[in-house]
Amino acid sequence: MSLPEKTKQWVVERFDGPSGLEFKEADIPPLGNHDVLIKGVVPVSDGSGVVISIGSDVTSFQPGDKVATVMSPWESGPLKQSNIDRLLGNALHGVLQEYAVVPEQHLISIPQNLSFIEGSTLPVAGLAAWNAINGIQGRPLLPGQWVLTQGTGGVSTFVILFAKAMGANVIATTSSTEKAERLREIGADHVINYKEVPEWGDRAKALTPGGEGVDVVIEIGGGATLKQSLSAVKLDGLISVVGLRGGVSPAEQPVLLDIFFRFCTIRIAIVGPQVQFKEMNRFIDSKGIKPVIDDRIFKLEEAKDAFEYLESMGHVGKVCIKVVNGD
Repeated sequence: MSLPEKTKQWVVERFDGPSGLEFKEADIPPLGNHDVLIKGVVPVSDGSGVVISIGSDVTSFQPGDKVATVMSPWESGPLKQSNIDRLLGNALHGVLQEYAVVPEQHLISIPQNLSFIEGSTLPVAGLAAWNAINGIQGRPLLPGQWVLTQGTGGVSTFVILFAKAMGANVIATTSSTEKAERLREIGADHVINYKEVPEWGDRAKALTPGGEGVDVVIEIGGGATLKQSLSAVKLDGLISVVGLRGGVSPAEQPVLLDIFFRFCTIRIAIVGPQVQFKEMNRFIDSKGIKPVIDDRIFKLEEAKDAFEYLESMGHVGKVCIKVVNGD
C-alpha cells in the first residue's frame, strides 16, 4: 500500500483541560531504523492499531500486525527516572492521530481474543489495574481473598474482571443504583452506594469474614476516600493508590496516626513494566477476558467531547475514541 504523507492529529496548545486541544493536519515524520508506522484505531498514550510500515532494524513486528502502545520503555526491574522521561503522550508525541510513528519498544502485540478497540484499553487502565493487584513480588492475589475497588472507570472495571478471574471476592463502591447494577453485571459480589453510606469503609469491612477487612484496596479517589480505605483494609492488608479523582485537599488527607495503626502497606500503583504487560496479556488470553467499554464511543474529531464526558464521571468502563472505521 502507498504510505500516507499527512496525518490529522490533536495537539495540546494549552494545559487547561479539553479546551486546550486543537485539531490539525501535520506531516508524518520519516521512520527511523527502529520506528514503526501504525494506523491508529483508538488514540492517546493508550491506543491500538495496525502496523503499516517498519524501519529497517525493526524485528518484533511486520506490516499487518495488530499492536497496542506501551506507555513507557520500562521493561522490568526497578522504576527509573529514564523510564518516566520517555512517556508516550508526554516526552514523545502520543497517538491521538490517524497515523503515528512509534519506537518499536513502545509497542506490544494485542491478545488474539481482543478487537482493536478492546486492545486500546490495555496500556494504561488495564496495566495499572494489573500492577495494583499483582505489583508486589511475592504477594499475588489469592483465591478467596477480598478486593475493594471504587467507581466504574477503566481501572476499576479491570480490577473486577481480573480479581474475579483469580477467584477473589470483590466489593465495589459507586454513586447510583444504575451503576451499581452494571458493576454487579461485570462481576462485583457486593456494591455499596457511597452517597447513601458515607462510612462505606466500615460497611465494606463488615462484609468480610469475621469483619477482619479486605485484603486489597484499589484506591482511586484519594483525599477523603483514602480514610475510608483505611477503615476497610485488614491488618497487614494492601492499599494500592492509583488515582486522585477526589482531589488532594489537606483537610481530607489521613494523618500519619490514621495510617500507622492500620499496620498495612500503602503503595502508589503506576502503569507497570512490559514484563507485566506480557503477563497480563497471557492471562487475558487464557481467561477470555473482555475489557469493559463505555457505550458511548467517540470519533477522532470529537476528542474534546470525549475528555469532557470522562470528566463528568458518567461513564462505565473505558471511554474510547475510534480514529477510523473498523473493529
